[in-house]
Amino acid sequence: DTALQKPREVFRLPTDLTAYDNRLCASVHFSSSTWVTLSDGTGRLFLIKSGKRGNTASEKWEIVFNEELGSPFIIAHSVSFVKSDKHSVAVLLLRVEKDELDTKGSGFHITLEWVTIAEISKEGKCFMFILLVNNLEMKNHHAALLDSENATCLAFFRPSLQEKSCSINLLKDHKGLLKKFKSVHPLYYWQQSEDDVTITVHIPQDITKDDIKVRFSPDNICVTLKDQPPLMEGKLYSSVDHESCTWIIKDNKSLEISLIKKSEGPRWPELIIGDTRGEFIMDSSQCSEIAESLMHLTSEVMNPNPEKENPPCNAQELEECDAFLEDSASLCRFDGDTLKVTHVINLGSNQYLFSVVVDPREMPCFCLRHDVDALLWQPHSDQPENMWEHIATFNALGYVQASKQDKKFMACAPDYSYAALCECLRRVFIYRQPTPLSTVLYNRKEGRQVGQVAKQLVATLEANDPILGFQATSERLFVLTTKTLFLIKVNPGN
Repeated sequence: DTALQKPREVFRLPTDLTAYDNRLCASVHFSSSTWVTLSDGTGRLFLIKSGKRGNTASEKWEIVFNEELGSPFIIAHSVSFVKSDKHSVAVLLLRVEKDELDTKGSGFHITLEWVTIAEISKEGKCFMFILLVNNLEMKNHHAALLDSENATCLAFFRPSLQEKSCSINLLKDHKGLLKKFKSVHPLYYWQQSEDDVTITVHIPQDITKDDIKVRFSPDNICVTLKDQPPLMEGKLYSSVDHESCTWIIKDNKSLEISLIKKSEGPRWPELIIGDTRGEFIMDSSQCSEIAESLMHLTSEVMNPNPEKENPPCNAQELEECDAFLEDSASLCRFDGDTLKVTHVINLGSNQYLFSVVVDPREMPCFCLRHDVDALLWQPHSDQPENMWEHIATFNALGYVQASKQDKKFMACAPDYSYAALCECLRRVFIYRQPTPLSTVLYNRKEGRQVGQVAKQLVATLEANDPILGFQATSERLFVLTTKTLFLIKVNPGN
């Protein structure tokens, strides 16, 4: 009943892998309907052109890229896209590295390496080569996703996220490509008071006063070095007294520009409209002023007026799994072009549970715990104002999974018909969505008729080997142990 077609070998890993001491499990990700990324667990990345999968006539797996990329990793996600008529594949490599300085935590940290492999033509031949490498260092649990259109990255992480120096790494020397990428550091820094705005721009040592041109107008600014394209140009957030604006060179290292505001008082949220290349620096007096203005919203007493409103919840009434994590996770959108975080949402007690691909054309969904339930959210990269859409709810799953001490993997069906989790060994739990009953059922306690029932199934595998992989489709659940691939038929389908 659960049998698939006879398996057919499409790729074989080299046999000498057993010689590696710290090898990880091999991992594979299907970037598109014809491209596959594969890690052998030793630190080597394969990019494979598979042909149209499922069609045996045209399906031939061919290695087009094969490179050693340092310490062992698994593939967290990959995506295939075409940009400027050139085919590229973006891959997220996940490494777990020992952290000698971490004495209180696990002693390890997670590094996400974002690698872009691009196609380039040279002397009539096509080469695939590593174009760009970005490093993100994280603590504890995470999930990472990629967006195919402009290769932006989404990551869950703790507040202790550190951005390592994002490096551009070419494995083959192709001249002129580095110029296409912007510097990681801010182009300029700016401060403001009620009366003026001060801009600081770092300049090369060989630049003299004669090489610098600064043009002021009531609403615009333009800064040019030598004969290069403008360094800064655009419409200012608000009008300035352009005749009083000045600039000087400080210590032969930086250009300092002083803008006099036309209207005193109002703070500017940005310097040049739409320009995100600068960084605003706030002095301590401004920080204190903002904190003071928000003081009326805070209190040192939990419930200063108990008669006025309901008392706060009693912590003793909470279950252990309701407790807030010490440092709650955040959901971030990290932009691949600017190498900056564009959206941050503090998840608070909304614990991250798992990720799942519902639609291959969209980014993977992520599931969060909301009170006792688990809610599935679909990110939309083409809607920056409304990025997250709620697409499904699994009733009581948030509470149920918290009680499973030995859980290893969680997943749900792409049609949301069921959610499932497994323990490290043997047991698999399947939770179906509520379905209408064919017979009448009454709840005696509440004296009401029950129209729907959600069923729970428990499957015990006939194996004592550790579970290494867990995938859900709408009809079946695939469970991989060290020796066996189990198929559990959940929905009979057609």
